[in-house]
Amino acid sequence: MSYDAIVFDLDGTLLNTLSDLGNAVNRVLYQHGFPNHDLDKYRYFVGDGAKMLVIRALPEHQRNEKVIDACLQDFKNDYGQHWNVETTVYDGISDMFDELSSRGIKLAILSNKPHEFTKRCVTKLLSRWTFDVVLGQRTSIPQKPHPAAAIEIADRMDIAVSSFLYLGDSAVDMQTAVAAGMFPVGAMWGFRSSEELKENGAKALLKYPSDIFTLLT
Repeated sequence: MSYDAIVFDLDGTLLNTLSDLGNAVNRVLYQHGFPNHDLDKYRYFVGDGAKMLVIRALPEHQRNEKVIDACLQDFKNDYGQHWNVETTVYDGISDMFDELSSRGIKLAILSNKPHEFTKRCVTKLLSRWTFDVVLGQRTSIPQKPHPAAAIEIADRMDIAVSSFLYLGDSAVDMQTAVAAGMFPVGAMWGFRSSEELKENGAKALLKYPSDIFTLLT
């Protein structure tokens, strides 16, 4: 099977955002008098949007709408100011995009990060490359693993879903790819385990970004 386009997840796939996300949430938790978490725990808190990130970080007995809404707004304010302190592009991503672009492969990004933050990250850190569509989480569209946004990308690019690879690092990404009819590929350098990726439908696992070319030959 030949593939004409690739949809990429953002956090944990293209960008290592874990420290900035975790530190922002921890600052908000501290401000509200709640305990902090080790940054490594945020590997399992992220992936389902900003609201779920906040809910998972809060003590269980404090997960009421008033507290959640207050902490979510504070997180958005804090992360908006400090999102690029430690965030980096993963090793090998730049070379991968250079080669993909030279081959004429169409590129898109789909994230559960709020849309405005997704666009800001891509503009600041990935502006060397052209992405046909960049979508973050929007209130009007169900977030991943619902396939609506992935299918929207295919429609906007006028490419059949079966002609897409989908590269992500979590169960949510693999479930999205399967539901959308795209070929699910797991990024082993990301936030979650290879076991999680395989259990949720990954048909290929990549140890390094350059391994994607084994699927395009």
